Amino acid sequence: MRLFDANWMQVEEYLRRDNRIVLPTGSTEQHGFLSLGTDAILAERVSVEAAGPLGVPVLPALPFGMAPYFAAFPGSMSLRITTYIEVLRDLLDGLAGQGFRRIAIVNGHGGNAPVTGFIREWICQPRPERVQVLFHSWYNAPGTAAAADRFDRDQLHGGWVENFPWTRVAGAEPPSEPKPVLPRDVVGQLDPWQLRTAAPDGVLGGAYARPDEDMQAVWDAGVAEVRALLENGWLR
Repeated sequence: MRLFDANWMQVEEYLRRDNRIVLPTGSTEQHGFLSLGTDAILAERVSVEAAGPLGVPVLPALPFGMAPYFAAFPGSMSLRITTYIEVLRDLLDGLAGQGFRRIAIVNGHGGNAPVTGFIREWICQPRPERVQVLFHSWYNAPGTAAAADRFDRDQLHGGWVENFPWTRVAGAEPPSEPKPVLPRDVVGQLDPWQLRTAAPDGVLGGAYARPDEDMQAVWDAGVAEVRALLENGWLR
């Protein structure tokens, strides 16, 4: 269930029988012809669909992440890593203080991955009760990646692998032909304006779209993997 669909009294009642919660994390950044909110949209939606049958509450997605390399594309936002860590620290402290003991961060943005070191530090701090925190980047988890590999191994930013019906923007029609792939090691060396020059439309290469039935297969794998994590990913 979405946390916004409950009141505080219902959440307090939930905590009497369960202590799991999901925090989706994403980013607000250019995704070529797709929504600037793609990463947050996908992280929240996959969390809601996975957690719904389990009755586990899902927080609204944290819509800002770390994406300094897209600063030359209007609408792209980025937090400093120090800021992002402190935001997560405040959220985790608040959830733990309210009694949540199993917190799943379902991440939709590769630029957020560096916070895994902070999370490890946070869970090692002494507390009266153990608090578990899982960090799961749903889009490149093994089962989801394998489902996408069946169709196309070129899975780049803003390309087909993020092109779902719920990330498309009205009036934005991507090209029908794929574009050459920018090598990842090159992309990692470019500043924001160099990156915009190398990828003028924001897409880093490959196909722009695939049939919706292919995308549904990838999506179903992502939902199943997040649900399995919520059910079985915890230490006993």
